[in-house]
Amino acid sequence: NSAGKKKKKKKKKRGPKVQTDPPSVPICDLYPSGVFPIGQECEYPSLQDGRTAAWRTTNEEKRVLDKANEEMWSDFRQAAEAHRQVRQHVRSFIKPGMTMIDICERLENCSRKLIKENGLNAGLAFPTGCSLNNCAAHYTPNAGDPTVLQYDDVCKIDFGTHINGRIIDCAFTVTFNPKYDKLLEAVRDATNTGIKCAGIDVRLCDVGERIQEVMESYEVEIDGKTYQVKPIRNLNGHSIGQYRIHAGKTVPIVKGGEATRMEEGEVYAIETFGSTGKGVVHDDMECSHYMKNFDVGHVPIRLPRAKHLLNVINENFGTLAFCRRWLDRLGESKYLMALKNLCDLGIVDPYPPLCDTKGSYTAQFEHTILLRPTCKEVVSRGDDY
Repeated sequence: NSAGKKKKKKKKKRGPKVQTDPPSVPICDLYPSGVFPIGQECEYPSLQDGRTAAWRTTNEEKRVLDKANEEMWSDFRQAAEAHRQVRQHVRSFIKPGMTMIDICERLENCSRKLIKENGLNAGLAFPTGCSLNNCAAHYTPNAGDPTVLQYDDVCKIDFGTHINGRIIDCAFTVTFNPKYDKLLEAVRDATNTGIKCAGIDVRLCDVGERIQEVMESYEVEIDGKTYQVKPIRNLNGHSIGQYRIHAGKTVPIVKGGEATRMEEGEVYAIETFGSTGKGVVHDDMECSHYMKNFDVGHVPIRLPRAKHLLNVINENFGTLAFCRRWLDRLGESKYLMALKNLCDLGIVDPYPPLCDTKGSYTAQFEHTILLRPTCKEVVSRGDDY
């Protein structure tokens, strides 16, 4: 079973590599055959009319179609294994008293190694979200942010990996105080419900309705006050495309969504957010997340600083999301005006932190699922969630 027999890898080492602690060995070196762990494979749910989808598992045509996309599924699986190992490491070191910057940098350094970062071919798919308490999404610290993680915080760790633009978007919530356990349970259950309901030809609105039913069935008591957990109605899951985190379809987490159906071959991020607040988020705080608009073609820019910054973005991130810290580490400075210019021109879109009411708590769980022709694969599933 030695790696030497395989022509794939340049490694001269004999015997299979094992992961270090802390993790530093790239996933592709741990699996030199290029066969990566498969996620949780599920039969598709029966549709409303009672027709079962079991036939897909063995149907010859569907199996051929499945095999034809094996390289793509493999890229997702490699990125997912990196995600699992990184998040396991994060759970081992994340503690109250650490700065948010330190948490994100440790996570990202580990992620860069395991994914074997290589330009636009492999790397981090978007900045590390570590949104706290009433803030549900899109917070990552900018340089100089003094925020320190507290014992009573509810922190959503949302990070992404990719191989060849095949993105794993997967998130979990970290708490230290057990008083939040029921809130987390509600949201984990809601996300798993969304995953169970998802499938080829399933209407997006039906997934949202089931998620809401489950989430709202939970009552949680925090500091002597009882809340019915609310889904955050203006946040949702989404289809994922190559180098495109939001590919156009949204998976609601409340009833009343679109009747559009999920289709064979699509990839979805199924995520739910539960809140003790209003169940609605608004833009708040300083922006850290940005992403090039996928549909904007070539725009000639005269301003030298903006032109330079766009070149940096194109070379390093393409259409993947990035944050200010990532511009800093590339040696960029005094770029805020140029970045604003690119935003004003519609070339880059800002994604500010999204927060519910002050004093509320929000939790999130998220997985990436592959709607393969033969089965549904929860590719980012782990022993943890």
